[in-house]
Amino acid sequence: MSLSKNGQKILNGTITSLTSVLPLQIKVLAPSLIAQSYEQKEISVLIGLVGDVKGRIIMDTTLVKVSEIGQAMFGMTIEGEMIESFCGELGNMVAGNLCTTLEKDGLVLDISPPTVMVGSAKISGFRQAFQLPVQFEDGSMMQILMTIDEEK
Repeated sequence: MSLSKNGQKILNGTITSLTSVLPLQIKVLAPSLIAQSYEQKEISVLIGLVGDVKGRIIMDTTLVKVSEIGQAMFGMTIEGEMIESFCGELGNMVAGNLCTTLEKDGLVLDISPPTVMVGSAKISGFRQAFQLPVQFEDGSMMQILMTIDEEK
């Protein structure tokens, strides 16, 4: 699967969204195509995309990184169950910002409510996905997976 025109828009829009939503310095590394299942280690949020494109965005990182992002955004410690709740909201912010960005490019999308997954989990059910590694200043990582299941 090559990167379709809409796929390129979603990839670029995701990068734009991440840089505007995340309050920490990030370096977006080169995306890659994966065709096998993906294994998350600690915490991720899955947001479904519907509209001109049907797909999913999965943001995978660590509990510590989610807490640090929350601390940077709100100036208070995020811990316990609040980490899971905030992870879902972070996914909403990134995906919502993505939809707004893509609308300017003529691509109309809506998002599903977030699904937060905690612990080790194998994510499958896609033929191919684009994996976008995001590196923070401290060297920690966030992986963004984008699947495009159907295009109009």
